[in-house]
Amino acid sequence: MYAMQYDITLPADYDMTVIRERVATRGHALDDRAGLGLKAYLIRERGVAGSPVNQYAPFYLWHDAGRMGEFLVGGGGFQGIVADFGRPAVRQWSGLAVEPGPARGTAPRAASRLVTSLPETADLTACVAEALAGLRALGGVAGLHTAALALDPGRWRLMTFALWEREAPGSHGDTEHYDAEHYEVLHVSAPGLALLREGRAW
Repeated sequence: MYAMQYDITLPADYDMTVIRERVATRGHALDDRAGLGLKAYLIRERGVAGSPVNQYAPFYLWHDAGRMGEFLVGGGGFQGIVADFGRPAVRQWSGLAVEPGPARGTAPRAASRLVTSLPETADLTACVAEALAGLRALGGVAGLHTAALALDPGRWRLMTFALWEREAPGSHGDTEHYDAEHYEVLHVSAPGLALLREGRAW
């Protein structure tokens, strides 16, 4: 599994209905994309759920690295982003685990992403084991659709991404999950969701 995301930060006075309409008219284009586990069409709006910015920030889980590369450079959906917004920096992570949640059968409307640094002195095996245990626990939380844990070995950071049926825990600062970034989900394309191996990837 490979995780991928790019952020397009928009002006403070940007009309986010433009992005909503974009997703409504184009979002289904990847509903049957080969190699794609899921794509969540995410936005943040300035002043909503603590967001300081307007942002379009699609998030992907791929089960085929070759198809991910093809998507980026082989023409198709990503070229539309480049044409309309310029070429964004695309972050990638190595997938460590996926957990389905009790709300897997629903259409998620919210997402959260929590990134944590791994200090140089940290025991990587112990840190990842703790994060995997946390992901397994997250898998049982009511309202969870899917959660994934991934690693950025270039900057040594762990990322936990979760899709939620309605509202992500902590989106109003009421739990320990408040440090996460919170998003609204406009659409999810999930042609290969069943192909994402559940649990730890090894």
